[in-house]
Amino acid sequence: MTATAEPAAPSAAGGPVRPTGGRLGRVPEVFATLFAALGLLCALLAVVAPLRDPLRPVVRTLDLLLVPISANLAYAVFLFLLAGATAARKKIAWWLVVVYLGLLVLTDALGAAVGLYAQSLPSLVLCALLLLLLVAARGEFYAASRRGAVWRALAVLLAGLAVSIVVGWGLLQLFPGTLPAGQHLGWAADRVCGGLVSSSSFAGRPPRAITFLLGLFGALALLNAAVTLFRSQRLEAALHGDEEARIRALLAAYGERDSLGYFATRRDKAVVFSPSGKAAVTYRVEAGVCLASGDPVGDPEAWPHAIGAWLDVARRHAWAPAVMGASENGARAFSRAGLGALQLGDEAILHIPGFDLSGRDMRVTRQAVHRVRRTGAVCRIRRHAQLTEREMQEIVDKADAWRDTETERGFSMALDRLGDPADGDCLLVEALGEHGRLLALLSFVPWGRSGVSLDLMRRDRTAPNGVMEFMVAELCAVAPRLGVHRISLNFAVFRSVFEEGARIGAGPVLRLWRRLLLFFSRWWQLEALYRSNAKYRPEWYPRFICYGDTAALARIGLASGIAEGFVSVPSLHKLWGKGHPGTGRRPAVPAGPPSRP
Repeated sequence: MTATAEPAAPSAAGGPVRPTGGRLGRVPEVFATLFAALGLLCALLAVVAPLRDPLRPVVRTLDLLLVPISANLAYAVFLFLLAGATAARKKIAWWLVVVYLGLLVLTDALGAAVGLYAQSLPSLVLCALLLLLLVAARGEFYAASRRGAVWRALAVLLAGLAVSIVVGWGLLQLFPGTLPAGQHLGWAADRVCGGLVSSSSFAGRPPRAITFLLGLFGALALLNAAVTLFRSQRLEAALHGDEEARIRALLAAYGERDSLGYFATRRDKAVVFSPSGKAAVTYRVEAGVCLASGDPVGDPEAWPHAIGAWLDVARRHAWAPAVMGASENGARAFSRAGLGALQLGDEAILHIPGFDLSGRDMRVTRQAVHRVRRTGAVCRIRRHAQLTEREMQEIVDKADAWRDTETERGFSMALDRLGDPADGDCLLVEALGEHGRLLALLSFVPWGRSGVSLDLMRRDRTAPNGVMEFMVAELCAVAPRLGVHRISLNFAVFRSVFEEGARIGAGPVLRLWRRLLLFFSRWWQLEALYRSNAKYRPEWYPRFICYGDTAALARIGLASGIAEGFVSVPSLHKLWGKGHPGTGRRPAVPAGPPSRP
């Protein structure tokens, strides 16, 4: 017999995300603040024309000492994007700033050489000092960008600028103002690309609205390129080659440990393995957050090494590491790697031997089940592999038709590929009415060899009230014959707040927190999710959110909302009506099993 030993786990003493660099470690933040302030100034000058005269001394001083200032939206957006990339410690941002300052130093040196001392020397000294500071702090800009994504975004930018210049030239043909015809193209190109050429270089001016529009066109081209860059990096989050097979092998050996383990096979996640391949962490990048879900997959002894490899990926790209829905054991492992942990909610798990509809506390659920039975409804339970291709397509079509959200939802507890042949071990529960009409359905993914986890639920709006309770009760009744001894329904976010905040004697802070959650439940059904799980009297197991830096918690919340489908990211495709999901084998996955009483 042979054994494979893991190398020593990396120390987390230095923090999981960014290495400290002493005083130079603050250089990226300082430059980011500078560029953001300059961008804000340019945006204000472009949008609020009355500010231009009062701020003219400030603009002239900055022009003389530092960088050109232009009342142009495209230039403002460029500075904002540069500020964001600099704050994220991107290598490409370092190169851009170094080249930019280098050109300014060269220009000022040439100006000083021909005797323009007053105009050139102040800027030469300041820009040279900033350039030396950047060179000294080069090691602080360690975050990589995927090369293919950068080139794709650059192509989109060049195409967008070209189209904007042509459109701007056409507008100037129609509304030239006092600008001579021979300067229309030059003016359009200058204003679309930032407006850094002085207006005195032209013999006239077009209407102010046209100048504003040209800057807006350039800003939109830059933003579209930035969105393309972010989308391209997100598209890299996918399983490649034999990675899914390796994850399934780990689940076969260790899948009993985590009810969310099977969701690691989602194909819109990337994966990083421990050096031995005995454990893995799957993740997706949203809003600059490297977002994992659930516990690491595989041997717990190899978890620290998989977590360390995942944190290395996050650090290399300057992503904020975070984990959604880790179990207590998983949160402990992430905490040992240097992450903080907060309880996010509780997972509802039914243990089949202890599930019983009798008793006063199950009266409401029992009545709902009997009400559906009296309608003549029956329940059919099968593995996905037992369905014919036609039957599965009908299920997929119904699931799509009954989806109550426009966007796909689910990340940490959703598979998002109903009907895939690779998921033949998944369990399908159907409620059938008169003449075999499908009323509702539930789909569960495997949880090791003796459990299942809820993946998807759908119901016809005309189905009788209580149909979900009916299906869960029927599944529990036949579960032992299927080899199922435990069922994970979902986890209720902030369950303890809803439960304890409603009790007599709850403190004012807890009551206020509960009222706030009830307010947000109007859109996100937080309370409905808790109550729909609580009616089965499950056992509750805590789930945690883990994070690398408390300052990134707001961004982590945004990234989680995007990943779960609760926050929609604007895009040109959606604005043009091409962003709506169509039917097919990708139905959405709701947050949980709510049903009407």
